[in-house]
Amino acid sequence: MKFWLRTFGDLRLLDEQGHATAFPEKGLVIIACLIAADRASVPRATVAELLWGKSTPSTSFTNLRSLISRIKNRQLELDRHFLSFSESRIELNPSLLSCDVSAFGVAGPEEPFEKLALLVERFHEGLFLEGISLRSIVFSDWLAQQRERQTIALERAVDIARPLAAKPGEIALVKEAALLVSLAHPQDEVARRVLIEAHDAQSEVNHFRSVFERRSRLLSSWAAAAKRSVKGAVVSTKADSPTLEVPATEAAVHPMARVPRLSLLPPSNHGSDPAAAGIVTALLEDITIGFCVLNSIQVMAPYSAVQISRQTADKVAAFEHHDVSYVLDTRLSGVDSDLSLFCQLIYMASDEIVWAERFSIDGRDLARNNRDISRHLALSVASEIERHRITRAHFEQNPAAYHRYLIGRQYFSRLTLPNLRRARREMKAALHESPNFAPALSSIARTYSEEWFLTARGDVELLKSAETFALQAIAARDDMADGYRELGVAKLQQGALDESVEALELAETLSPHYADVIADHADTLAHCSQLEAACQKIEQAIEFNPLSPDAYLWTAAGANYGLGRFAEALAYIDRMTDSSLADRLSAASWAMLGDTAKARSFVRRARETHPDFDVDKWLSIVPIKERWHKDIYREGLRKAGF
Repeated sequence: MKFWLRTFGDLRLLDEQGHATAFPEKGLVIIACLIAADRASVPRATVAELLWGKSTPSTSFTNLRSLISRIKNRQLELDRHFLSFSESRIELNPSLLSCDVSAFGVAGPEEPFEKLALLVERFHEGLFLEGISLRSIVFSDWLAQQRERQTIALERAVDIARPLAAKPGEIALVKEAALLVSLAHPQDEVARRVLIEAHDAQSEVNHFRSVFERRSRLLSSWAAAAKRSVKGAVVSTKADSPTLEVPATEAAVHPMARVPRLSLLPPSNHGSDPAAAGIVTALLEDITIGFCVLNSIQVMAPYSAVQISRQTADKVAAFEHHDVSYVLDTRLSGVDSDLSLFCQLIYMASDEIVWAERFSIDGRDLARNNRDISRHLALSVASEIERHRITRAHFEQNPAAYHRYLIGRQYFSRLTLPNLRRARREMKAALHESPNFAPALSSIARTYSEEWFLTARGDVELLKSAETFALQAIAARDDMADGYRELGVAKLQQGALDESVEALELAETLSPHYADVIADHADTLAHCSQLEAACQKIEQAIEFNPLSPDAYLWTAAGANYGLGRFAEALAYIDRMTDSSLADRLSAASWAMLGDTAKARSFVRRARETHPDFDVDKWLSIVPIKERWHKDIYREGLRKAGF
């Protein structure tokens, strides 16, 4: 048996028993280069340039002489002389070893499907000379040419085998090879035709058209209602409120030329069934094909995505290096008929969750329904990426405003009065750069509503300011969720519960996977005394944003308290980073559980922050729709000692 040189994936020399054998790495690169180029020998000068570049020939030749000495010594130890050296040339002895890259040369198999299967196997093992990094532009250029040549060879093999494919295994092989070609050459028409035949995405287009039409109808009805209502008019009531002159139609958004790159991370198997691993593989292939069918997204090859997912180091740096704009993170859970796939689309530049959804999967019937799931998933993600890119374009047209906006957003991470006022200052600076910058307008609205909440003085002017800025944000961009979200929050705090629900429903329709909007919608439902619905919705927000901010947990605790689930309320409070914000709710919960001592300890702590807190005054300010709901708060707070 011969030695075997593996060049796809890790570069390794294997002995006759298949064991990895030490050998100078650059010596293996020389062998790989000769076999890939189908050459028996090469000038020393060519090798020196390839390995060390053209800049310093004398140094390159010195390095080459040292390398040759190490190669000779190792070959003597192995008693295998793969390379021989003369004064001017380096020669390969091909009889002593075989190499995986030979499949791409004239010596490869001639039978079409045997050839295609071998090439597909090589591509699945990894890139040619993956992990070899030499400080030589000559080598980088040569390596890129070789990889391109290999992709073209695979493309030709697909073209030859495609009309001959008749058996299911042959058709599956052609489809798999076409997927690999499409990942390397997204515009390749042969591969694209094969994938469209295998994975027709058009059947779901009507579903997404109906979704967008529903959004348009809601926006139109909102605009019509706003024109009829005096309340809907955009009027600046405070001296520091910027006056907006929003044009009837905005300037066209410049298309973003670069096609976004998506990495699909393999699902982590949280199910108890080992057979789920096969389900993961099937889903991964079909989902990737679904993305390749679409022109609007470039997909990272599954092999590379798997390698990045296995890294314990900085994955973000790896995605940046590979120019990945979006990551689709997937998690598999359950077993058999309870199997489900949770997906969330993450925009890497801001670590923003753009979209998320859970798909129920019958593991026993996946062979029939996995393509429907993957088709739906691919189109969902494609439409959300396109919508998100249009929104991002609005941000990027105003870089100075966007920069000040990002600075201001940092202050929302911890809600204190000084931080809210710092955030407001930065947002106003953003408006100085761009008066109609909707994200800054909606953020200012948030600072006023949060200030109203933290001060607990019932200052109506703060809520009026929040409402004014929210309406200005809507006037600036009526297709972004944030303005409607802030309007809903301001209406909630003013006690206009029905108007609050209407605004937050529209915000969630515009951004159905925006966790913060879902959380605020849950909070409004809780104030409307729809507590079971509030619990379900806040759990949805927590699933979309697992590292939940305290506000989510606070809403969940309040909804559970109202349902009489006092221990569950305390469990949510315990998960908060700063549980002191919920001291009054903790006191009431412990009191309702009969632990007076713990309840009194939280009363004392709450009094330190708000010494003048009065139960009846607070309940008169906080909007709660049903009397029984107010009564359970009053009972708990009174029992606690307030």
